[in-house]
Amino acid sequence: MEEFIQTEDGSNTLFSKRYNQHFHDIKTGAIEESLTKHVIPAFDYHKGSKHLHVLDICFGLGYNTFTTIKYVQENNLNIKLNIYSPELDFELINSLEKFNYPKEFDNIKHIIKAISQHFKYEDENIKIELFIGDARKYIKTLRNMDIVYQDAFSADVNKELWSTEYFKDIYQACAKECILTTYSIATPVRLSLFEAGFEIYQVKPIGKKKQTIALKNKKDIKAKYIDMNLKKLRNPSAKAIHD
Repeated sequence: MEEFIQTEDGSNTLFSKRYNQHFHDIKTGAIEESLTKHVIPAFDYHKGSKHLHVLDICFGLGYNTFTTIKYVQENNLNIKLNIYSPELDFELINSLEKFNYPKEFDNIKHIIKAISQHFKYEDENIKIELFIGDARKYIKTLRNMDIVYQDAFSADVNKELWSTEYFKDIYQACAKECILTTYSIATPVRLSLFEAGFEIYQVKPIGKKKQTIALKNKKDIKAKYIDMNLKKLRNPSAKAIHD
């Protein structure tokens, strides 16, 4: 385990030497980033749902998955969670039991331990399955996802998880009412999502940066719709990312 790096909200993260990026935005904070960029938008969209299938791309330090569980518990939501997550780094997952997580995760230490040792966890309300290996292969095996946390390292260093071809496989893995959340607002990323079949929206939580959500079908939601055909006309040099 490398040296912990404390983020703005007091939670710790790491720096990836492979991708030359931090796992989380230092100024936002690891828990705060998971909540505002992924969990809250996704659960607001699926308000009232009793069973959700979540695809967490990629597992990393697990903050998106663990914050999801924390959010459900703290809000007393009657939801059964099935969480699926690919992760390339076997050694990282093995080390999570020793990671210095914030006190907010104290009551789920048994879940963290199970994932670190066995790459899975299950009780009557939560099922978590990790896949150690190539995310591109794994997502082809999935269907009926209700939520996708698109939280891979940036397209500058990890474009294989931001390409049109990748998002086409994500689209096929999504249920009709799926929501995809991501921190990226880059036009090439949005074009990749759009060319894969998604409708693009922009949200800006109070005091936070703009971020992107994507749906399989155009809907009237509390978010700014981004007309990607118009954007392409106005910026013909902009291109989607391809393999």
